[in-house]
Amino acid sequence: MNVIDKPVLQDDISLGFLLDTLAGASDQPLVFHYDGRPVKPGYHVTEVKAGQFSALDCGANPEAWSEIFVQLWDIEEGDRTHMTAGKFSAIIRKVSEHVKIEGTAKLTFEVSDGIRPMQLYCASTPVLEGGALHVELAARPASCKPRDRWLAEETRAAAACCGPSAEASACCL
Repeated sequence: MNVIDKPVLQDDISLGFLLDTLAGASDQPLVFHYDGRPVKPGYHVTEVKAGQFSALDCGANPEAWSEIFVQLWDIEEGDRTHMTAGKFSAIIRKVSEHVKIEGTAKLTFEVSDGIRPMQLYCASTPVLEGGALHVELAARPASCKPRDRWLAEETRAAAACCGPSAEASACCL
């Protein structure tokens, strides 16, 4: 696949979306999956950080965003089971008593087993399956924001031109 054709990551949920989803399944075990496997039942949320960032992208465009980092320590610990969605939500609520957390902030998971270096992941929409709530974590790739905006605009333009409500026109032929 050509780098220009690489799709923009679509399933990158916010913390608010995750918490809203967890509220409907608070008694269910919460199982995160990364690198093709689930986290171990003894995993810990070891840190929750909130940041405000200002930057210039590679096209010299100013950028600003809020981001929440949830650090998962993927370990086996005794006979522990996966924490419930309610417990995870309670941890975030506790943090929010001391740290300003915006529900719309970009959500990033930092995951390590305590041996391998921490890796950055984004979260997909939780899925209730087999009596547990599953959240797939995908590696957070580097990207070029100007290129990502251009691709998004091209996609919108193509949908407007050739979408179901558009009449046949020269751009669709």
